[in-house]
Amino acid sequence: MACRDSDDKQQRRFNLTDLKHQAVEYYRNNEVPQRLEEVLNTMFYQRPEDFYGYLANYFAGLSKPPVICKLAGKRILDGIGQPTLEVEVTCRIREREKRVCSSTISSHAEMLENASTEAFDADERERRESVNTAVEWINESLNEMFRGLQPTDQDNIDKLLGEYFSEKAEEDKVRREAEKEKETQEAVPPVSHPQPAAPQSGKKKGAKQGKKASIVEKPILPAEPAEPIVKGSMAVGCISLALAKTAAIISEIPLYMHIALLKANQEAPKELAVPLPMITVLSCGKSSPGKLNLMEEVMLIPPAWLTVKQAIKRCLNIQKQLMKLTEPPVQLPSSMGEGKKSTSRDAKKAPPPVLRKMSHLGCLVIGSESLEHPLTLIQTACANLSLELGTDVYLGLNCAAQELMDYSKGKYEILFGIHKSAEEMVDVYLELTKKFPSIKTFIDPLRKEDKQQWIVLRNTLGAKCHLIAEDSCRNVSKLLEDDDDTSTPKCRGFILKYTNETKISDLVQVKQRLDDRKQTCTLGSPDGESIDDSLVDLAVGLGTKFIKLGGLSRGERVTKYNRLLAIEEELSKNGRLCEKDERDLFDVEEEEEEEEEDEFDCTDFDTGTVPAAL
Repeated sequence: MACRDSDDKQQRRFNLTDLKHQAVEYYRNNEVPQRLEEVLNTMFYQRPEDFYGYLANYFAGLSKPPVICKLAGKRILDGIGQPTLEVEVTCRIREREKRVCSSTISSHAEMLENASTEAFDADERERRESVNTAVEWINESLNEMFRGLQPTDQDNIDKLLGEYFSEKAEEDKVRREAEKEKETQEAVPPVSHPQPAAPQSGKKKGAKQGKKASIVEKPILPAEPAEPIVKGSMAVGCISLALAKTAAIISEIPLYMHIALLKANQEAPKELAVPLPMITVLSCGKSSPGKLNLMEEVMLIPPAWLTVKQAIKRCLNIQKQLMKLTEPPVQLPSSMGEGKKSTSRDAKKAPPPVLRKMSHLGCLVIGSESLEHPLTLIQTACANLSLELGTDVYLGLNCAAQELMDYSKGKYEILFGIHKSAEEMVDVYLELTKKFPSIKTFIDPLRKEDKQQWIVLRNTLGAKCHLIAEDSCRNVSKLLEDDDDTSTPKCRGFILKYTNETKISDLVQVKQRLDDRKQTCTLGSPDGESIDDSLVDLAVGLGTKFIKLGGLSRGERVTKYNRLLAIEEELSKNGRLCEKDERDLFDVEEEEEEEEEDEFDCTDFDTGTVPAAL
C-alpha cells in the first residue's frame, strides 16, 4: 500500500514537472516574459492611473487582427417603405465574437412614377425577389466564403465579390435566354382568316399611319434597352460597404478617412475637402400637377466660401420663403355684404393657387405653367431675404430628359402639349441661361442617345455650366469597362450612385479615371433611401466636388446632411479641412476649352455659335 502511494506521488510529480516545462516553453515561444518585462518597466516610469487599463491596451496591440466570423443578411424597409437589404458583420476580436456594424443599400436607383398598376406590381415583385435572393446569398454561400478573412483587406474582398457576381450574372443570363427560348417555342403562330373587309381596312390604317409618320421631322435613335438587374446583386455592394465600415471601426478611424487611405494607397492626406451639397428645393417634373415637365429637381448650390452649416441655414431660409410664396391665400368669411363683394372681387383678381405636396426626395412638388415660374419663385424668395442669385446662391436643374421623350413624335414634351426636338432643346437651355445666368448645372438635359446634341450643348454652354450625366451611369461597374468612353455622352461629369453590384474599389477606380479626364464626380443618393449615412463618408473620402442628397426634409435625407455637418466640424477641429476657392467650383471655362481644343477648333465660345457641320 505504501509503495503504491509512493508511485502515485512520483507520477504526479513527474506530470507537474512536465507541465511546468510545457508552460515555460509555451510562454517563451509567445515572448511573454520579454513582453511582461517591457510593459512593466514602461509602466513603472509612466505610473498610469488606470493600471490594468494600460495593460489591456498594451496587450490588445499584440493580439491577432480581427477576422470575419459571420455575415447576416436581413430584409428591412427603406425611406419610402420599399424592401431593401441590411448586412450585419460579426467579427472575432481578441477571442470573442462581436457584432461590429451593419450597412444598408438601396434596392434600386430610382422610383417609378406615373406608371401603370401592372408596372408598379412588377417593380415591387422584382424588388422583393431581389432582396430575398440577396439575403439567401449572404446567409449561405457568401457567409462561408468570407469566414476567417480579415475585413481590412478591401482589395481581396472586392475581388472575391466580383468573381462571385460574375458567376451569378452568367447564371442569370443563361436563365433569361432559356426563358426567352421557351416563350418563343410556346408562342402560337398567327392564323390568317380570309375576310373580304380586311384588305380595305388595312389600306385605310396604313394611310393613316403614313400620314402620322410624315409629322415626324427626323428619325430619332430609339432608347437603348435597359440592362437587366441581376436579382440579388445588391448583396455585393452591401457587403463591400459593410466590411469597409468594419475596417474603419477596427482601425479606430472614420469611414471617410478609411476611404481616403484606400484612394491614396494608404497615404494619409493632409487635408480633406467637404463636397458642396446640391440641395433640392422644388420638383416640377413629369409627375408634378402643372404643365411643366422639364424640371424634375430645382436645386440650390451654395457658394464655395460658405461652410456647410451656413449653406444649409441659407437654403432652409429660402425653402421657408418658398413655402410662404406657394401657400394658397386664405379667404376669411365676412358678415357684411360689402365685405363679401370685395372678397369676391379680390378672389377673381388673385392668381390661381399653386398646387404643392412633399416629394420622396424631401422637397416641395409644385405645379407650374411655364419654364420660368419655379425659377422666378426662387428669385423672389432670395430677394425677400436680401440674397442675390448668382452671387449668394446658384441654381442647378435636373431635367431628367430621358423621361420626357415622346417617341410617337420624336420630341421632348417639356410642357404639356409642347414638344421640342433635340436640336431645339439646346436653344431652350440657352434661353434659360440668358434669363437666369445663375444656373450653373444641368443634369441629364438630353437623352444619352442624343450624343451629337450633347456635343453641341457642351460647345454652347460648356463654358458657363456644368453639364452632368446621371441616367447613363447607373451601373458604376460598366463605366470601368468603357475604356473608349463611347457609351456615355460628352459631358462635364457624372453622378454616381452606390447601388446593386457596385463595390468600394469600383468607386475609387472610377473617381481616379474621372480625375484623369478632368471630369467632375458627384455622389448622389438613390430615390429609395435609408437612414444609413455612409454615402457622405464615401463622398468626402473620394474627394467628390458635389454631393446630391435631395431636399432638407424627410429623416433619411436629413440624416445625411447632419453627417455632412459633423464631418466638416471634425475636420475643422483637427485642422484638416481644406478651404475651397470659388474659382474651384465653376472653373469650367478654362478646362472645357482645353478639352474641346482638339475636337472642335472652330467653335466660338464668345458668341455661342456652333460649327455648321453639326
